[in-house]
Amino acid sequence: MKVLMTQLRKYIFMLFFLFSSGCSYLMSSATEDFAHNLKYAILNQNDPQLVTEAIPAYLLLQQALLVKDPDNEDLLISTANLYSSYSNLNEKLPQQRKQLISQNAFDLALKAACVHKPDFCHLNEQSFDDFTKIIEKSEANDLDVLYGLGAKWVSWIQANRSDWNAIAQLAQVKYIMHYVVAMQDDYRQGEAYLYLAVMESLIPPALGGKADIAKHDFEKALQLSDRNNLMVYVLYAKHYARMMFDRKLHDHLLNIVIKAQANQEGLTLSNTLAKQRAEKLLQSADEYF
Repeated sequence: MKVLMTQLRKYIFMLFFLFSSGCSYLMSSATEDFAHNLKYAILNQNDPQLVTEAIPAYLLLQQALLVKDPDNEDLLISTANLYSSYSNLNEKLPQQRKQLISQNAFDLALKAACVHKPDFCHLNEQSFDDFTKIIEKSEANDLDVLYGLGAKWVSWIQANRSDWNAIAQLAQVKYIMHYVVAMQDDYRQGEAYLYLAVMESLIPPALGGKADIAKHDFEKALQLSDRNNLMVYVLYAKHYARMMFDRKLHDHLLNIVIKAQANQEGLTLSNTLAKQRAEKLLQSADEYF
């Protein structure tokens, strides 16, 4: 925490100098470098609590930067990612705060998409037919902004899962993720497949859910991550194995996580969190099954 706060103080001083001297180009460059370095530092941190406590300060800082530069696509995306990270790390957030944070992240992702390409403006307000036509015109350089939008959209839906109007928008998110993997099958080492797997696991087979597709997508996500992304195992157990009441698979997946090393480039924070959640799921298994 001390290191992160020291970096923050240094960065605030640098920004004050850039603002006061009118160096807009240098400020933009420094902002983008900082966002990249902050993302790297967070992803490779092995203390989720430290990151959870530090994120609010960075969020306020980046929101302040957006006041000066509201159409900075990179800054919009990185701020949306910080909101999502804070919510995902903090399981004890009250539902009302989760809804607020997911709305902030979703709004920023929508703004980033609109800045990236005018055709993407108000995507969440389009009819499904118009929505699909817009997505079908996307190109390879649109994948990052589309994936980011889809990820924030599904988090918003999850935070508002009691609202059927929100749940109905899962179709748009699934369409985005299917389009992403169609354009690039190994995009972000299978993260798009992971989102698809979780979404396919929301409805049990008895109610029309497609468990075979969910299983396929979880396995694909494991394969594309070289089995280094431990969160895939956790979500596989939580959403698929529990839905299917498969205790053997459930415990097998979680025990893999417990025994694995968390330190992986770009995955250390996620893997550390996965190990913590795997332990909790195993502890509650007797009650669930």
